[in-house]
Amino acid sequence: MPVTKTAKRALRSSKKKWLMNSVLKSRLEIATRLAKKEKSEKTIKEAISLTDRAAKRKIIHRNKAARIKKGLSGLIPKKSSKKTKKSSKK
Repeated sequence: MPVTKTAKRALRSSKKKWLMNSVLKSRLEIATRLAKKEKSEKTIKEAISLTDRAAKRKIIHRNKAARIKKGLSGLIPKKSSKKTKKSSKK
């Protein structure tokens, strides 16, 4: 346990930060699980947004965030285009 006044203050501060970080981390884990399950564009974008926020606050490493985003972006459903390629013959 901390003895000095500043150490007690630092402990209170670190507990608050730990709590907020753990909340964001658990929200991120739930959102990625949900995005992988549903595979809808809305849930995937929300999970990517949470990943960016966690990386910005250094809760997860930026390379881990990039890996998560890469995996999630592959789940976005492809939009079918009705355009056909015209072959150019000479």
